[in-house]
Amino acid sequence: MVQTWSAPAGAPADDVTVGPPATDQAGAIRALVDQVSGVVLGDPTPIRLAAAAFLAGGHVLFEDVPGVGKTLLAKALARSIGGSFGRVQGTPDLLPSDVTGITFLEEDTREWTFRPGPLFNNVVLVDELNRATPRTQSALLEAMAEGQVTVDGVTHPLPDPFFVVATQNPQSGDLGTFPLVGGQRDRFSVSLSMGLPGREAELRVLAGKGGDHALANLRPTADLAVWQRLRHEVDDVYLHPLVASYALDVVDTVRNRAGSRQPLSTRASLALVQLARAHAMAGGLSHVAPDDVQAVAVAGLAHRIIDATNDDLPTARTWVGEFLRQVPTPPSPDRETRAR
Repeated sequence: MVQTWSAPAGAPADDVTVGPPATDQAGAIRALVDQVSGVVLGDPTPIRLAAAAFLAGGHVLFEDVPGVGKTLLAKALARSIGGSFGRVQGTPDLLPSDVTGITFLEEDTREWTFRPGPLFNNVVLVDELNRATPRTQSALLEAMAEGQVTVDGVTHPLPDPFFVVATQNPQSGDLGTFPLVGGQRDRFSVSLSMGLPGREAELRVLAGKGGDHALANLRPTADLAVWQRLRHEVDDVYLHPLVASYALDVVDTVRNRAGSRQPLSTRASLALVQLARAHAMAGGLSHVAPDDVQAVAVAGLAHRIIDATNDDLPTARTWVGEFLRQVPTPPSPDRETRAR
């Protein structure tokens, strides 16, 4: 199933505050998070982490029960960044070509033409990814790692920005699912759980606040070109060698103590650092502090512990949180040591 649209230019909903496009980095990110939080009510932490993954050039995996706002969050992000939205529904009969697109023969011209699949959108929701077969799951690998797809030997670039939001049901007791292979998990920057919104937020939902009513009237918080620029500027957030060493200490601790057959890859270290940079940018900083690494470590590493996450992602998150507390935290670099 494919669903696409471009962000409308209508007025915002009454319960969503949308000001003029922010010109500074932190202001633009804050406007994005605030607007999406007005649609997806409840704890804003998953929204902040999803925004950090987007800015870091990564992708998000949600493992949660149905009906907690995962689809709504993906749509709200797409509209808020001014991008197009595509949706893929994971099923056992879904083919790789249903995701990437196909090359077909035009009857009139007798020429081969490429018809893009739903991946050719700025934000792509892959719902219930683990209901698709491993063959179809693998169709996402090139797209998520390189921003392109290859069909019949021809490489096609994907839109910029390109952001995948995938969901999967908890493995335990759920029939008809295929566990994600390690390479697929490693392509996701963060794994998140929305959870229930809490009583006060749920009462607001029952009263008609947020949700589809607010979504219908969203407009971009900034031009798509602004988000393209901010994603490039994440690389300019300074990473002090002490903080880089601390981030690697965290990864090494998880590697050594998680007992996984597949240790965390170098991609995990790079993703953790990029997430920390994006988190620092969202906080208005020009440098990464140890606090930024700590804020993203659980979401950025837990799903990569293959043995633990195949059946019990909450346990893996608990493990990473415990390991994180065991790593000595260095002092935040002072003003002098932040300079390049």
